[in-house]
Amino acid sequence: MSNSPLTAGVAPGRLAPQAYHDNFSDVQPVLDRHEARVAADRCYFCHDAPCMTACPTSIDIPLFIRQIATGTAEAAAKTIFAQNILGGMCARVCPTEQLCEEACVREAAEGKPVEIGRLQRFATDTLMAKDVHPFTRAAATGKKVAVVGAGPAGLACAHRLALKGHEVVVYERRAKPGGLNEYGIATYKAPDDFAAREVDWLLKIGGITVNTGVELGRDITLAGLEADYDAVFLGIGLAGVNALRAAGEDLDGVRNAVDFIAELRQVADKSTLPIGRDVVVIGGGMTAVDAAVQSKLLGANAVTMVYRRGRDRMSASTYEQDHAASAGVRIIYGAAPVRMLGQGKVEAVEFSYEGGEAFTLKADQVFKAIGQTLAAAPIAQDGAKLVKQQGRIWAGGDCASGGEDLTVTAVAEGRDAAEAIHASLMA
Repeated sequence: MSNSPLTAGVAPGRLAPQAYHDNFSDVQPVLDRHEARVAADRCYFCHDAPCMTACPTSIDIPLFIRQIATGTAEAAAKTIFAQNILGGMCARVCPTEQLCEEACVREAAEGKPVEIGRLQRFATDTLMAKDVHPFTRAAATGKKVAVVGAGPAGLACAHRLALKGHEVVVYERRAKPGGLNEYGIATYKAPDDFAAREVDWLLKIGGITVNTGVELGRDITLAGLEADYDAVFLGIGLAGVNALRAAGEDLDGVRNAVDFIAELRQVADKSTLPIGRDVVVIGGGMTAVDAAVQSKLLGANAVTMVYRRGRDRMSASTYEQDHAASAGVRIIYGAAPVRMLGQGKVEAVEFSYEGGEAFTLKADQVFKAIGQTLAAAPIAQDGAKLVKQQGRIWAGGDCASGGEDLTVTAVAEGRDAAEAIHASLMA
């Protein structure tokens, strides 16, 4: 090991090879069959279950947990996939502590909810390991739909449309399908190429063609898609990144956190990825947490997250904030960046507290994670995002108005758009 966490500057190979393997393995152990049965037995199987209401995709949680409890994990998986075809990834990355598990009556009564996320993963992993698809396509309708964007919304929409018997062609600007799941999730949350394997499994439904490296506005046009297809769904995500608008933002060593996370997701050998000794992450959402934690896992000596508001205003959950702290990340609340300092490359960042008091953090690498924006607006906008339907064009996921910037919400919007498209095409 030529470098260490104390090596100055931005350097690769700060850790021993085994440390990289351990750091980027599954963050949470997978339940075995016995553990799953025990966890399922804690469920009260509530009527009008609050956990189900809290789930954006409205999965019948009491039913799938009862199915696990009775030893039919494959049936439980089908219950999940009927509402959320990306239930495997959502079981890994969904903020259950803010959604279904927060609503669990066990959480209210005992402070310890039923482990819904882990049970969902147990069920979905069990079925997917058999390498079969639980659904069969309906007879061909002769209708053809274009889906722009192969992220969670686009894939959910494409699958539901194919299930209904429509022919679907997906256009994705990146080299791989998967969107946020492939490029924007912390590696330790979905290791072993799970995102790519889930896409391959989803496509087993048939009737879906995926074209990668095709960008709307560059290679295809909305007018052309409208002419060639019976309907169009836009799930283009948020490709733009908000600027800090602080002096020195263009210094070497200052970059967008989403680009760092994407690079880390795609690199084969984590030890080859350079990381700073002193890293500062600006922002308070999940992207900021993922960038900060993974900087630590790559061997950074000091990692500090700085958020301009209080702890209770952070969009990252308390669980994720605590996870970052346990990984060794320092979190500073109530401070905003003033300027980046350095000659040609960043050396420090000056911040100011709400009361005006200034302080400086040493930094040889800075990651910006202050939100993303719609890079282009191919149809009318509602505020900063696309309207969800205009003529024969639908939109869903992060690019559409009203979204919560969650994978599970994007899946729900893609699925529901597909149902609306199907109803329109068959009317």
